[in-house]
Amino acid sequence: MQLKGIAAASGYAIGPAFIMQEQTTVVERKQIPAADVDAEATRLQQAVNQAMAELEQIKEDTAAKLGEHHAEIFATHILVLQDEEFIGQAIEKVRSEAVNAEYALQEVTQQLVDIFTSMDNEYMRERASDFRDVSQRVLSVLTGKRSASLNDFHEAVVLFAHDLTPSDTATLDRSKVAGFATNIGGRTSHSAIMARSMEIPAVVGLQSATNTVKDGDMIILDGAQGMILVNPDADTLSTYEQKKAKFEKRQEEMKLYKDKPSITTDGHEVELVANIGNPQDALGARNNGAEGVGLFRTEFLYMGRDSFPTEEEQYHSYSTVVETLGTDKPVVIRTLDIGGDKELPYLELPKEMNPFLGYRAIRICLDRKDLFKTQLRAILRASAHGNIKLMYPMISTLAELRAANEILKETQEELDAEGIAYNKNMEVGMMIEVPAAAIIADQLAKEVDFFSIGTNDLVQYTMAADRMNEKVSHLTQPFNPAVLRLIRMVIDAAHKEGKWAGMCGEMAGNLTAIPVLLGLGLDEFSMSASSVLPARVLINRLNRDELKQLAEEALIMEHEEDIQRLVYDRVPAVQELML
Repeated sequence: MQLKGIAAASGYAIGPAFIMQEQTTVVERKQIPAADVDAEATRLQQAVNQAMAELEQIKEDTAAKLGEHHAEIFATHILVLQDEEFIGQAIEKVRSEAVNAEYALQEVTQQLVDIFTSMDNEYMRERASDFRDVSQRVLSVLTGKRSASLNDFHEAVVLFAHDLTPSDTATLDRSKVAGFATNIGGRTSHSAIMARSMEIPAVVGLQSATNTVKDGDMIILDGAQGMILVNPDADTLSTYEQKKAKFEKRQEEMKLYKDKPSITTDGHEVELVANIGNPQDALGARNNGAEGVGLFRTEFLYMGRDSFPTEEEQYHSYSTVVETLGTDKPVVIRTLDIGGDKELPYLELPKEMNPFLGYRAIRICLDRKDLFKTQLRAILRASAHGNIKLMYPMISTLAELRAANEILKETQEELDAEGIAYNKNMEVGMMIEVPAAAIIADQLAKEVDFFSIGTNDLVQYTMAADRMNEKVSHLTQPFNPAVLRLIRMVIDAAHKEGKWAGMCGEMAGNLTAIPVLLGLGLDEFSMSASSVLPARVLINRLNRDELKQLAEEALIMEHEEDIQRLVYDRVPAVQELML
């Protein structure tokens, strides 16, 4: 039997299944005598205090085992328990309605979870699990029903659960848990992120695996393909044991490439950098051998809160990334890219029929000059400390680029008048996400220092196919000749003006795409931190001059499947690294 889910963390796990029964705390509403309300509110606060103490210990243990970067999630959970909008509301509910602490906490938690799960953005939906996690911890203290240890196994198992909280994942013993699989979750859930860092193979989003798989079933977990094989035959088991051994050997070899240059066999060097969403991600980028940051998605600094981040908050975040990576490492900061599937409730944007084609990104910033200038001031100030580069998203026309640069110039003049230091030679570039921008790249290249191709949006706009819509997902074709021709136009336009061209979409970390992109002349590849080392290993095996011919052949092919087959035939190293 095969079960298909979402590949959350690469690798292979082989072993018996252990089904973790979902810990559900049944809470009933109970009226509390008026004389006991204060004591009930105190009981809730004491349970919160104990939960915070437990989280502090988990935070320390995680920092020692995985580094401060991954301990930050527990610092966030502690802040959640200190939030008046959360625990304060629960305590107020106890007092105003004279109800038991368990019921008050559950009701307030559910309200917040409903808000987060209703959001269109996957990252924000996943944050609902933070509230569930901390709430369950407090409920466990209140009820005295504590979860059994996830590591009380006699042999290494493949763990199945409806979901795993970040604290569950952080406390897994790698010698006892060979891999894990969950019914829900996505690649951006904290448990998936931590699984990748702990190098625990994981598959998520399996829907009902805990009802299908039984304790003791022999399991093969394929973290590369997002697949579970239940009770495989001897031949399949033998095949996967070989794959597992080969994968583990390759992982050890890849670690040797952490500090090596990203250079082809014929001496052509490119830059391999990482995409990040917050300052903490910079440590993961550094630990995975990234040569800098090619995309800092600053919108995540604005999300999950009820007001805009201040100039000081942003300045601190940008400076922290520079300090983490080193002042010589490039850090490309994208200005606010909100809209589309990324909402800010407090910005009160109007509902739109086609938000991806609407009021978003640079369009909002040019309209909300005050908002834009606050961010530009923070970026400019941080540029005094390191190699920061500024990048505008969603530019469609030359007029938009010039308008953005005019506001940047005004901001620089204000800082000059205030005597505030910044890098006056900071590079300023733009993303190429809109086909119109790719077509006039020759004009745009004269007025920027660099391009970064955002293939996630470029593909969906070129193919007129919403990348969030499963019905048209077959049209999400980064290898489509139309997309490749636009990419070549952008790279050629940049090089003609002596500028560099990078890519920060998912395509940049796609091993099959890298040979084609190298052949087209791409200078910088920005990807998830976990993709950096496999990409470097591949690039170190390639000859760029030979790939120019491959790229030319790809551009005249009719179907993306033909292009992928061409790469597999000419560059066997790609499939070797994908196994």
